Amino acid sequence: MIRTAHTAALTGPEQEAIRALLDDAFDHGFSDQDWDHGLGGMHALMVEEGRLVAHGAVVQRRLLHRGRSLRAGYVESVAVAREHRRQGRASQVMAVLESHAPGFDVLALSASDIGAALYESRGWQRWRGPTSVLAPDGVRRNPEDDGGAYVLLGRADLDPDGELTCDWRDGDVW
Repeated sequence: MIRTAHTAALTGPEQEAIRALLDDAFDHGFSDQDWDHGLGGMHALMVEEGRLVAHGAVVQRRLLHRGRSLRAGYVESVAVAREHRRQGRASQVMAVLESHAPGFDVLALSASDIGAALYESRGWQRWRGPTSVLAPDGVRRNPEDDGGAYVLLGRADLDPDGELTCDWRDGDVW
């Protein structure tokens, strides 16, 4: 069963279970900043036999493209417990997160090499153009993030070969 809840509605034990799942799924490379990035939006929690086995979140961010500020649903913190991987759970979580698309101009995410195949199989498109961030000192190119951003096209008219700029945040900006 997948339950959705806003961060504000998550109990302390639920937040602890999510963090533990993410820490394990990312081999303890999931930082406090990464954790913070997935808060403040809607969470999809898959619980089986009383245990959290999969999670994902969609939070609001701003993306700039072709002179427009886009309201983006940004997918964060997607993970499946090791013993439950490759059984369709991530796709089920993504379907729930993608159902929020009508509330945004576009859905976006930054994919790991491992996660890219999942997103591509669901119709997400790799952003081919340059990526940048609207940093405190102005727009700054992020060539290290080129090729890692994905979008699920929505209402916005986008040119996937053009520049895509994300809003500033601590840690990984994409």
